[in-house]
Amino acid sequence: QVQLVESGGGLVQPGGSLRLSCAASISIFSIDAMGWYRQAPGKERELAARITLGGSTRYADSVKGRFTISRNNAKNTVYLQMDSLTPEDTAVYYCNAFSSRPYWGQGTQVTVSS
Repeated sequence: QVQLVESGGGLVQPGGSLRLSCAASISIFSIDAMGWYRQAPGKERELAARITLGGSTRYADSVKGRFTISRNNAKNTVYLQMDSLTPEDTAVYYCNAFSSRPYWGQGTQVTVSS
């Protein structure tokens, strides 16, 4: 079992920044990949960014150049730095980990509005 605890969501103005954190209950060296998905109202959940155990990253086209995924191995934590936010980034952001099967965090709301 892997438990994921997210933090860092909130309300931000367009053009602003937020950093999301996801702490795993086990060593992230035991997790094949971790990532952030998001789900906007009325839309399907989609991948925003992902990082593998080997450090390879993948981003949705809509966030490339604005979002950065990283991890702190000592803290078993993955981060999503989100810059130049737009209202289209408004969504519930879910942390995901894959270790034999997918695990999900509870989600954190990100609202971009003036």
